[in-house]
Amino acid sequence: MNPIFHITQRQQWEQAKDLDSYRGDTLDTEGFIHCSKATQIVKVANRFFYNQKELVLIFIDSDQVQAEIRYEEAEIGELFPHVYGELNIDAVYQVIDFVAGENGFFEFPQEVINLE
Repeated sequence: MNPIFHITQRQQWEQAKDLDSYRGDTLDTEGFIHCSKATQIVKVANRFFYNQKELVLIFIDSDQVQAEIRYEEAEIGELFPHVYGELNIDAVYQVIDFVAGENGFFEFPQEVINLE
């Protein structure tokens, strides 16, 4: 298994389960769904989701993703996985609540340790 991860609003994830696929809010605007490797989760969460509520962290088996995955460089010079197209729900093997601490910052979820 080659895991990648995606952070989204709980409501978006619940809708995706009903539709049997997940589009992500950036698929229409940027052409892909943002994902992260385990080592990137906290950095991404604190930069783009600081102090947000009702988030989930989606665990994705990239080997099961039917859409194209490209590892592309972000402005910080690091490669991030992007899913080009809808994410098939059966590629998701775990979903956890992703909750910021009292200070609004996220910490590394214990469920992710040793996955890369």
